[in-house]
Parts: sequence; structure tokens; C-alpha cells
Amino acid sequence: MEKRIINPWKWQNERSYVQAVEVTKPEGTLYISGQTAIDDDGKSSTSDMKAQLIQSIENLERVIKEAGYECKNIVRLNIYTTSSEELFTCFDVFQNWVAEHNIKQASTVLEVRSLFETLKIELEVTVVK
Repeated sequence: MEKRIINPWKWQNERSYVQAVEVTKPEGTLYISGQTAIDDDGKSSTSDMKAQLIQSIENLERVIKEAGYECKNIVRLNIYTTSSEELFTCFDVFQNWVAEHNIKQASTVLEVRSLFETLKIELEVTVVK
């Protein structure tokens, strides 16, 4: 697989995403359903945004690893949240995770009216191999 990052500007770098990612010659593509703060028993979290973000990331990593892919090869990551304001108070958690795995992904943040049950955040990704 070959990846090419397209960034006509530099300002997005501080926001932990890129403008576009071109992938050529992939061996596989993994489309992951939105990952949230749901535990192993299927119970939705009632915790605050930061705790839900952390658990959502952990659940996402688990799916990626189980499928035999790597976080560094995430090329698309959409964030759905019930409160952008609340999300950005703990956005450093997300940014540190992106930096730790050297992820260069196209991203969109969407504020939605609600998510399933008590959930505040959902991470939807595409990973290549």
C-alpha cells in the first residue's frame, strides 16, 4: 500500500488531521462501524465526554487489532458528538492518540442531536493495509 498526504495549507496540522489521503495499491480496506463507549457486555456508558472518548478509542483499537490492521493506517476518521463544546475540552486526548500512532487521516467532526442511549461520541473510521 502507498499513501500520499495532500495538504495545500499547514493550519490543519495543529488540528490533527489532513485535507486528503490518496491510497494506491492497498492490500485491503477495513470499514469500521462507529465505535462508542459501550462495554464488553453491551452496556452504554453514562460517563462524561472524556471517559467516553477514551473508551471509544480503546474499542476502536480493539477492532482494528482484531482485524489485523494498524492504527497508523487509518485514512478516514469521522467524529460524531452530541456536544462539540464538550468534546473540545478534552480534544487533547484525541490529538495525543493521533500523534502516538502517527495517524494522518482525513476527518470530519459532526455535532448531532443524539447518539444511541446515553452516548456522547462515536468514531467511524476507514483503515487500509
